[in-house]
Amino acid sequence: MTTTPGTTRTSTNWARNLVFAASEVVHPRTPDELERTVRGARRVKALGSRHSFDDVADTTGTHVVLDAYDDGRPPVDVDPATGVASVAAGLRYGDVTRHVQAAGRALPNLASLPHISVAGSVATATHGSGDGVGSLASAVVGLELVTGDGETRTLRRGDADFPGAVVALGALGIVTRLELETVPTFDVRQDVHVDLPWDAVAAHLDALTASAYSVSLFTDWGADGVQQVWRKSRIAPGERGEDPPADLFGARPAREQRHPLPGVDPVHCTAQLGEAGPWNERLPHFRLDFTPSNGDELQSEYLVPRRHALAALEAMRGLGPRLTPLLQVGEIRTVAADPEPLWLSPFDGPTVAFHLTWKPLPDDVARVLPDLESALARLGARPHWGKLSHAVTSTDPAALAAVAARYPRLAEFRALAERLDPDGRFRGGFVGRLLAR
Repeated sequence: MTTTPGTTRTSTNWARNLVFAASEVVHPRTPDELERTVRGARRVKALGSRHSFDDVADTTGTHVVLDAYDDGRPPVDVDPATGVASVAAGLRYGDVTRHVQAAGRALPNLASLPHISVAGSVATATHGSGDGVGSLASAVVGLELVTGDGETRTLRRGDADFPGAVVALGALGIVTRLELETVPTFDVRQDVHVDLPWDAVAAHLDALTASAYSVSLFTDWGADGVQQVWRKSRIAPGERGEDPPADLFGARPAREQRHPLPGVDPVHCTAQLGEAGPWNERLPHFRLDFTPSNGDELQSEYLVPRRHALAALEAMRGLGPRLTPLLQVGEIRTVAADPEPLWLSPFDGPTVAFHLTWKPLPDDVARVLPDLESALARLGARPHWGKLSHAVTSTDPAALAAVAARYPRLAEFRALAERLDPDGRFRGGFVGRLLAR
């Protein structure tokens, strides 16, 4: 087992807005080493690709990184009979999808970034977009984890503890492997429209999000409306698909490749202009072989029940004068309900996600978040577990209690955490605050 030399911390998260409190970082190479690490640590937590913007993955003890972990099985193994992909939890989605595509299979959905780790993305209910497709966690049919006693457990869909163990914020143990449901491979063509008026968004939101397999609306929440509409259409391999409409409720087709941020070179983005390609090279917004940002940004996201989408849109527009000066870009996406209840997943029904990529102005962002969350609270909004929010990142007990109240199975999750981790080894950072009695 190797320990990061010459430091008492695991440095910072990707955005550099958080310095981790861990005293060491270890890279276990075998199951035995991992189990000994867990048993020997007073506090321990898995650390993935560090793309969280809050302290959900933090610990005051040992950070475990699975980049050198080898349990003797292939990193990705797709069962030809069932199509289930068994995946090493520390891998990035972009690396996993290449293996899945090579087996003639596909994951139903992907997030904007293929650079994020599988285990961390699932544990925080990270998602892509599409009226008919669920979050990344919705594809999980099994998982393997090392719990607080150092023992390895396997849970599968149908087991009593499974719904509490998928979106678990790292509170139950170190996830070492996930089993993901796949579908036959497919291609995607990506088309972009520009300059969609706000009136058209309000009048035709359902038609807009249903117009393609995956739809993202990019806006700075200014008076001009939605600057870009990215539409990802699912097609059979080798097909071209239908050309985009000349008029999409007032928006016109883009004539050149676009980046979500105005004036930024789109070289990092996945191919647009109707150039069809495999699902894993089109469903993300950004390409795996480039880093889309150097981390000079902050991110927040609020997940609102679909039935309140128009009211949330109105509330966000009302805050536009305060949001726009602080934003790099905002994004509106939709997510389908989970196929079965997952206790800490916010996707217990159809959902609209309001994502905010902020400029690196932490103090200014912190001042606007309470008012933003207050405006959305009456609509049942829940913050993304791994992104900045007043409720998740502050020590305000009332704000945290309001979020906890939106998860009716939280008491059952707390009991599961106490059973699998009776000594509280995995209760660092936000997880400790959430589960505190």
